[in-house]
Amino acid sequence: MELRNQIEKYKPYNEQEEKDKKLMLKYIDTFEDVLTRKNEFGHFTASSWAVNKDRTKVLMIYHNIYKSWTWTGGHADGESDLLKTAIRELKEETGVENVKVLNDDIFSLEIICVNGHIKNGKYVSSHVHLNLTYLLEVDEKETLKIKKDENSGVKWINIEDIEKTSNEKWMKETVYKKLKKKMFTELL
Repeated sequence: MELRNQIEKYKPYNEQEEKDKKLMLKYIDTFEDVLTRKNEFGHFTASSWAVNKDRTKVLMIYHNIYKSWTWTGGHADGESDLLKTAIRELKEETGVENVKVLNDDIFSLEIICVNGHIKNGKYVSSHVHLNLTYLLEVDEKETLKIKKDENSGVKWINIEDIEKTSNEKWMKETVYKKLKKKMFTELL
């Protein structure tokens, strides 16, 4: 499986990524269906850290379920090329049309706990998202559009204000903080 190979060759940035990488590989080896929501324990998702050309802002959405400003992303839904998934979700959730891939490789990985919630009138049990993040660039002049069934806001957020804007404690203290540091050490 190509996805397994990509994760296998990924070099973890920190202890969180080391542990999550091991679990993701074990998950792939244990379960048959890790690319669709049919696997109700957990499944693969892809997110984008979509930055402007100057690397001073991140394009984020106000997520209706999480009630927070968050990155874009979504379920693989059978797609094994998670970079394609990240780009598709970025375009769907923000309305942007032109996306520049800054690196074809995985930029970060994380296992994200998802609490039980109601979606489309049905209860979704608590589960995990085995998430791969990709570093993408979008022109700030692109027209932004809300995807009403998923978000109620789309905007550029100053990279230094991400932790103040998000109300998801683990995401802002672990994931967004990591992504900011990693971007600045690897791209500048």
